[in-house]
Amino acid sequence: MAGRISDWLIDRNDDAAQNLEKLLVIAEALMRHSEERRDENNAAFEEFRRAALLEERVRQRTRDLEATLERLNAANATAERARRDLSQAIEAIEEGFALFDAEDRLVLCNSRFCADLSDVHQALAPGIGFATYVGLLGRSRQVLLPEGLFPEAWIAQRMQRHEQPQHFNIGLTGDRWIQISEQRTFDGGTVVLHTDVTRIIRAERIEHGKLLDNQARMIRATLEHINQGVGIFDAYGALIGWNQRLADLLEIPAALMHRGLSFERLAVRMLYQARFNEGFSASQLREWVRMRGARLPLSFELWHASGVILDVHGREMPERGFVMSFTDVTRERLAIHSMLRAKATLEARVTARTEELAAALANAERANSARVRFVAAASHDLLQPLSAAKLFVASARDDAGDSALRVTLEKAHNALISVEGILGALLDLSRLESGGTEIEIAPLSMELLLAQLTDEFAPLAAAKGLGLRIMPCRLAVGSDAAYLRRILQNLIGNAIRYTQSGRVLVGVRRQGGSLRIEVHDTGPGIAPEHQQAIFREFHRVEGTASAAQGMGLGLAIVERACALLDHRLRLHSVPGRGTRFSVELPLAPDLPSAGSKSPAAAPTPEAGMDRIVLLVENDEELRSAIAQLLERRGVEVVEAASGGEALTLVEEMGVIPDIYLLDQQLGDGPSGVETAQALHRRFGMRPTRIITADRSPETGRAAGQAGLQIIFKPIDPEALEAFVCQPG
Repeated sequence: MAGRISDWLIDRNDDAAQNLEKLLVIAEALMRHSEERRDENNAAFEEFRRAALLEERVRQRTRDLEATLERLNAANATAERARRDLSQAIEAIEEGFALFDAEDRLVLCNSRFCADLSDVHQALAPGIGFATYVGLLGRSRQVLLPEGLFPEAWIAQRMQRHEQPQHFNIGLTGDRWIQISEQRTFDGGTVVLHTDVTRIIRAERIEHGKLLDNQARMIRATLEHINQGVGIFDAYGALIGWNQRLADLLEIPAALMHRGLSFERLAVRMLYQARFNEGFSASQLREWVRMRGARLPLSFELWHASGVILDVHGREMPERGFVMSFTDVTRERLAIHSMLRAKATLEARVTARTEELAAALANAERANSARVRFVAAASHDLLQPLSAAKLFVASARDDAGDSALRVTLEKAHNALISVEGILGALLDLSRLESGGTEIEIAPLSMELLLAQLTDEFAPLAAAKGLGLRIMPCRLAVGSDAAYLRRILQNLIGNAIRYTQSGRVLVGVRRQGGSLRIEVHDTGPGIAPEHQQAIFREFHRVEGTASAAQGMGLGLAIVERACALLDHRLRLHSVPGRGTRFSVELPLAPDLPSAGSKSPAAAPTPEAGMDRIVLLVENDEELRSAIAQLLERRGVEVVEAASGGEALTLVEEMGVIPDIYLLDQQLGDGPSGVETAQALHRRFGMRPTRIITADRSPETGRAAGQAGLQIIFKPIDPEALEAFVCQPG
């Protein structure tokens, strides 16, 4: 076979190249044919392989299904066994059990569920609704619903609470009780349990009865122990409890007190020889007892003919009963009546004493008013001759030259100044103590006030060899000008008076909305035990100081004036090192500075030449003293004793004076202010001063409203000369 094939493939007659080419063609054809056959064989193989795989999968699925079926059968068997076990377990429990699904359909229940309710038990079957079960229960003839509650209402209430877990008891005929419990399952179903609680409730009744007996014994012992009479009545007004104290207080024999005694019969005994307090009656008591609605607490008193007084209180109890208590308050009422009588007696005594004190106070006020008027009048009457004496002494001192008489007159002048200070202090203190002082709080320039104080006290400090420094201040404060000046005068004057060496410093500190004025000195200081006493009248730390050094009134005036102005006054002192007084007062809007005003030149004998002064003064000696002082300065003085005389005199002279000096108190005619206004209207404006010893606010207001300034008595000769003789 092989030889034949080779013979067919190779022609021996051809050469090797032709045979090789032929073999290549044959090989290529064979290879192509082999490839085509291999593709057909591969497709068939793939089909076969897929069929084999599919068959294996089918077999595996079949095995899986058989295994799943086996497990399912086992699970069904297990579930069936579990269902049988659950049914047996449910059936084994003592309570009645029922299960409702999420759609409120009965799934299963045991034989004990509603077994005591034959008409309900017969109707139970799987698939009935929860509402049907509740309806059967509410309408059962064996169920005892709460008193006053009808089946439909009970069913409606039960269904309203269906979505919530609940536990409640219902009574059954034959004195039996079951407890119904409802619980929701996680999938929305409901489990209902019926538990027979008859034995429990009956046992509780027995225990409750024992407890009530024990409580009754305790209540009975308590009632017998208390000091009140107590009666307890039921809803029908029958006596069901009481203590012996009740019979004793109402004077009722013990044989008549028994259970069931009606309140009406007891009331007859209670009201025997007794009466009610005013505003209450027996009919009101009976109406309260018979009241059908709720009773409000009741209270009244019984007054027996024997004098015993009973305080009675009534109060309603649960179930329409009521309790009444009776308390013997005889001693308390008698004590109250005794107290009332004593109170009336005491009030009469207090009234009488009050009237006596009022009379004494009125007398004291009249005496104080009289004293104030006397001090004011006396001061005025004293200041008149004092002013005249000062002016006469000043004139005589100037005429004495450098002789020994001048020294004597200088001492007399200083003594008169001391008397003037004492009188002024007494007058200020009298006004402050009277309580009728009027103040005028207004913006006040500290610059001007401190400049005036510097001019006033610099010579005094220099005379003692002390350094006085008053710090300038351009702020304004709210205060009364006269009283603030007096406060600072007294503080600075005291500092200079009691400081023997060193210096006195007056400083001003701003603190927020207030200003603090401080007066420092290097004096002996004030011991702590004297720091309160120095503000009393006539108290001086140096008890041996002469009257010329002060009467101890300055600080008393300072304290009262600061209190009146509501300015805070403080004291700080160290013995041996000095003292600091401070006054705190409120700031006010700034005022125009007074620093630009040039001080008036000191008067000279020639300064008043060719000037005519109209002097109106009704006191002849003072008028003469003023005229003598001014005439020595080259001033021509025209004198008048009243306002009318002054107007007539100027008319007759035909010459208008250059200056008007007018006393305020001019007798029965027009006052000094009124006279000045008349002169200005008739003859034109002229420099004018009102002379007065009256430092009252009324006089100050009258002068201020007229645009006039005041020179107070006793008159300071230098101040008078400075005004009359000032240039211009």
